[in-house]
Amino acid sequence: MTENRVVQGRMVTPESLAELIEDEDVLDAEDIEDADRECPDCGGDVIAVGYMPSAVEFVTGYKCQDCDWATTDRDE
Repeated sequence: MTENRVVQGRMVTPESLAELIEDEDVLDAEDIEDADRECPDCGGDVIAVGYMPSAVEFVTGYKCQDCDWATTDRDE
């Protein structure tokens, strides 16, 4: 089941959230989950999505629901 969320005032699907984080198209994305962490920039809620930017890579991306902050597990 795909669960949509509100990010920066607009509704996003798992795929569109992954594309916001990756800044390009992705092949597939899993459901959006709460990341149980606060944004380091604004203190807002952070959500997570697992996705495949290519056929050989799986990434977990994190995005603040209130500001532009985003990162992936490749950056950690």
